[in-house]
Amino acid sequence: MRLLNASLSESLKSVLPICAIVLVLCVSLSPINSGILVMFMFGALLLIFGMSIFTIGSNVSMQPLGEGVGLQISKSKRWILPVLVCFVVGVLITIAEPDLQVLAEKVPSIENMVLILLVALGVGVFLALAFIRTRKKIPLAYLLVPLYLVILVLMFFAPDDFVPTAFDSGGVTTGPITVPFIMALGAGLALTRKDKHSAEDSFGIVALCSVGPILSVLILSIIKGPSADSAPPVDPSDVATTKEAFMAFFDAENGFPKYIHEVLIAFLPLVFMFVIFQVIFKRFNKHEVLRICIGFMYTYVGLVLFLTGANVGFMPAGQLIGKELASNETMRWLLVPIGMLLGYFVVSAEPAVHTLKKQVEEVTNGAISQKSIGIALSVGVAASVGISMVRVLTGMPIWPVLIVGYIIPLVITFFVPPIYTGIAFDSGGVASGPMATTFILPFAIGACSVIPGGNILTDAFGIVAMIAMTPLITIQVLGLIGKIKQDRRLQRIHSEIDSIEDGIVYYD
Repeated sequence: MRLLNASLSESLKSVLPICAIVLVLCVSLSPINSGILVMFMFGALLLIFGMSIFTIGSNVSMQPLGEGVGLQISKSKRWILPVLVCFVVGVLITIAEPDLQVLAEKVPSIENMVLILLVALGVGVFLALAFIRTRKKIPLAYLLVPLYLVILVLMFFAPDDFVPTAFDSGGVTTGPITVPFIMALGAGLALTRKDKHSAEDSFGIVALCSVGPILSVLILSIIKGPSADSAPPVDPSDVATTKEAFMAFFDAENGFPKYIHEVLIAFLPLVFMFVIFQVIFKRFNKHEVLRICIGFMYTYVGLVLFLTGANVGFMPAGQLIGKELASNETMRWLLVPIGMLLGYFVVSAEPAVHTLKKQVEEVTNGAISQKSIGIALSVGVAASVGISMVRVLTGMPIWPVLIVGYIIPLVITFFVPPIYTGIAFDSGGVASGPMATTFILPFAIGACSVIPGGNILTDAFGIVAMIAMTPLITIQVLGLIGKIKQDRRLQRIHSEIDSIEDGIVYYD
């Protein structure tokens, strides 16, 4: 009960600021249909309870399972089986990732299943590469720098309308299903090592798994060529009464029935993998198996509530608020500060963010606090949404921003402790979760749909990529500041020791 109360309190702190901002906007600058506002409030309740239940379930199921698989495969002296297991696990959990399915439905340029399979193969390959990196003790920067340089080169050959989609796919892949398991897998792989770099190598797997989808979609776009398709915005349904707003959550195509089915499909591969793993290795005792099964149920129920609240309640509100703000020519510039304010608070409502912050504090024994990581993420996402709103207003291409935005953190990697590099690049994938795709992206689409000359596919899409990019800078800057303070502290200690030694008189 104490755990549930703590989780509910954390969820309330994450969601209530967003509700307050939306309510103020709805009664002042951006009035929306009262039925849509009621749907938003219902959605907020589902988000609060869903996030609380999901967090508890993830802690008692996904993390022990991920660590168990990581520990077990790291004991194998041969390479073929662990690499194959990582590839298969990466493909299965990515195909089931709800965030990816949401993005695939919004991209008309590529068939849904083609995009999902491409992204899944990319994650599978790079999860296997992450295992090899951990086993070979390869510094993360040695892989990320050349990989992102290849990506930046491919951008010049890819059609403009595919570049935002490619980077968005890298962001949404690491969602609420994928992140808890992959981060726990990384911790399990690192636990078998006793060297001083094992803690820092427990991070970075999410970062590598985000690279695969970007590369695969860029390569597809170069082969496929430019597309003339544009992503038309979908007008939210007209909801007139509170009863209609409530019943919208039970709609067969967009409500609870849809997400009950989708999340069930997402969990079946994980449950199947758990059963096979337990039968072969007998890693967990009966009590632990029961605990993990109960945890799966909590995670399932929590994710159904969260995704239904986000998609049914938050998505229409986000799109209409963006549309209303952009419709008034004199108020369009407000998209930038309002977007930044929303971005600052929205990231704290991402389920996977709580998993990341908790693991960072545990692995570093409190040296890197949850609060500092949370602030760095919020500042980064606020900056990314602000820049994205400038793109929506001006039609500025995304590639210059991405080039500068990725070169800066890649350069910083050579000046900060390696653990910050892993945390920073992991945080990019974690920050771009379901709240980004169901609230911030619709906010940008709604604004772009009424701005003359706006192109949704090139101007609105890419906002998820921006959200995944800026935390790389802010968290590494946090590490850089910490390193500078530590160096100054050490210099002060050495100078004090030297002064003490100078004052000592030695007698024969």
